[in-house]
Amino acid sequence: MSEVYILTGAAGLLGSNISRELVSEGKEVRAFVLPNDPAAKHIPEGVKIIEGDLLNKESLEKLFDVPEDCDLYVIHSASIVTLNPEPSKIVHAVNVDGTQNMIDMCIEHKAKKMVYVSSTSAIPELPLGQKIVEVDHFLPTDSLVGYYAVTKAEASQLVLDAVEKNPEFDASIVHPSGICGPNDYAFGPVASLVQEYMHGDMKIGLEGTFNSVDVRDLANGVIACCKKGRRGQCYIMSNELVTMRELFDIINEAAGLDIKTSIIPKSVSKLVVKLLALQSKFTKKEPLLTEFGLYNLIRNNDYDCSMAKKDLGFTCRPFSETMKDEVAWLREVEREEALAKENVDSIDKKNVKKAM
Repeated sequence: MSEVYILTGAAGLLGSNISRELVSEGKEVRAFVLPNDPAAKHIPEGVKIIEGDLLNKESLEKLFDVPEDCDLYVIHSASIVTLNPEPSKIVHAVNVDGTQNMIDMCIEHKAKKMVYVSSTSAIPELPLGQKIVEVDHFLPTDSLVGYYAVTKAEASQLVLDAVEKNPEFDASIVHPSGICGPNDYAFGPVASLVQEYMHGDMKIGLEGTFNSVDVRDLANGVIACCKKGRRGQCYIMSNELVTMRELFDIINEAAGLDIKTSIIPKSVSKLVVKLLALQSKFTKKEPLLTEFGLYNLIRNNDYDCSMAKKDLGFTCRPFSETMKDEVAWLREVEREEALAKENVDSIDKKNVKKAM
């Protein structure tokens, strides 16, 4: 029987890596993207692109328009990621209502498997020194910090509830920690941080920890979950825990740099956040660091991904290797941008001479 993979969030960093891997395996992939999404150009050739919206049932019907005699695997990775801790109607609509719509479509079209890409932020934090493990329920959300975490927890609970209520519905949940790696054309938090550091623009750092899984390993783990994931099981997919000092040392080594960055202790960081918040009231600009941003650094970021290793064969390359590849990619992007600028300047000069 033939296999068809439906993928939401296909234009994002994770989605593009998942589709690239599936295409390399010869799989048929149907990628769901927002209309006129410029990031769709990063989806590899061989993928059928369907434009639509998670909140539009009609466009979802087009996405699920596949032959009845095929095995249908659905990877739902689309969401709105926000660092704003305040409630948002659009974030809730996309992350929660959109997930319910995908569940309904999977049940209606008898999908063989649904893999929902949630987040480790949806799992309640444990005290420092304890590894955070998977949970089997996500409500209430009182202990979670940030609205993104709340919506991912609510959506995860919808998946588990649907599994319990519908014996024919098979779904698993993947919880990535932070995501990083090359080909991050959206320049997410990690890529932006690395680039800023390489340019010497990061004079100070804040005491804290960092946990980010390589997107290529995460993509392989998500695909493995389609076939090997246990029904109703959650899987953490994370990397080794590194401190901010270790992060800077790793970037230095990967980039061949010797930048000396001072690390501000937690007690001072909290004071800095308060001063920045006070300053923003006068400047009317968003502060460079918020209490929520600081929380993500000083919270417990140590996760146990042994379940994914055991069930799915999940592995994650060393963070230092990821940073080496990320640095190389960033430098290549900068070379291409510089070359493009030279070509534009050259054309402009030629046009000026012709006009004279």
